[in-house]
Amino acid sequence: MNSLIDKQTREIGEADILVGIPSYNNARTIGHVVKAVQAGMAKYFRDRKALLVNSDGGSTDGTTEIVHNTTVDDFETIFITQKTEPFFKIVTPYQGTPGKGSAFRAIFEIAETVKAKACAVVDSDLRSITPEWVELLIKPVLEGGFDYVAPLYQRHKYDGTITNSIVYPLTSALYGKRIRQPIGGDFGFSGRLAGFYLAKDVWETDVARYGIDIWMTTTAIANNFPVCQSYLGAKIHDPKDPGADLSAMLYQVVSATLDLMETYSTVWKPVKLSEPVPTLGFQYDVGLEPVNVSLERMVDRFSLGIKELGIFWKEFMTKELYSFFTKLTGNRKKTFRIPDEIWVETIYSFILAAHKRIMNREHLLKSLTPLYIGRTASFVMETWDSDSRKVEEKIENLRLMFEEKKDFLIKRWDE
Repeated sequence: MNSLIDKQTREIGEADILVGIPSYNNARTIGHVVKAVQAGMAKYFRDRKALLVNSDGGSTDGTTEIVHNTTVDDFETIFITQKTEPFFKIVTPYQGTPGKGSAFRAIFEIAETVKAKACAVVDSDLRSITPEWVELLIKPVLEGGFDYVAPLYQRHKYDGTITNSIVYPLTSALYGKRIRQPIGGDFGFSGRLAGFYLAKDVWETDVARYGIDIWMTTTAIANNFPVCQSYLGAKIHDPKDPGADLSAMLYQVVSATLDLMETYSTVWKPVKLSEPVPTLGFQYDVGLEPVNVSLERMVDRFSLGIKELGIFWKEFMTKELYSFFTKLTGNRKKTFRIPDEIWVETIYSFILAAHKRIMNREHLLKSLTPLYIGRTASFVMETWDSDSRKVEEKIENLRLMFEEKKDFLIKRWDE
């Protein structure tokens, strides 16, 4: 912690609540986020001493100046007339490896210094954050006895496809807790858990660059901290075409998940079934921004991947699995399907190949991209006319398949 921040934290003393906002060139959106956080603290925690920390990665677009200068001037507009506790801000550049994890580390350090009882982190590019998010992420910690609060969003059925097809069902099957958005980006946590995170020797690893979200969720579950999720409504962000080149993100998420599997293998192996976690907040339907998909391009990307990468997959896939994919390349949209059972065996096969170091991990996991795009195309075709409830049922069926076929993974893990 630099001397200026050390001086600021000494002047502040202890704080009850801390909300962190990691940022990098978010001048267009961060003012709204800061106002929502300040309004939420004033509206729901007026008798608590609160601190906002902006941990910035070297923005050059005026992001930090906006944080300094943004405030809620007229609290009466949000029906607050009583005097509130002081609201403090710290804006600091973070140190270490460039990435979101290093920004979080700075937030954890300040939380420990001010002895914060409850903390939250929220993304700096949110357009849908409201003051209620602060209550929903903080109150379960302050009053509910939880150490970790994951977000629960309502999303378009073709948004968050990496979460829906891999991260949620796999994490549930491994660790036995159904946290629907384990890489959501906005979390609540106790000061106790912040200190636990800070003590872990991961800050010079890929966690500091890109794996922080899944690391926080998995670390809390695997170490038996009480967890829950809070319904936040819609998370409005720039939607991505599921058929676009997501190989970097896919690699990052799956690689981080695999690192955690290596760390916590004695935790996840005995887990047989998953269970729901407490879900807080009033759930309601919201308007969602559309997500455009190009099925033809997705199927073409899948077919090209089979031709170019099949020779690598043959090294670790079962004959039946490899044969299924090679035969699928001739199919077009109406008959193109990758069933749940095939998809689960595919993910487990890639995990095992990476675990056994059959080839370079980055090359291996990035080669999963065309299969993921093919699976997404199959999902889109199967759910084109389905409402959100039917889509969620399908995702839950996939989770059950990950649990059902977990023995496939366990039996081969130590071979």
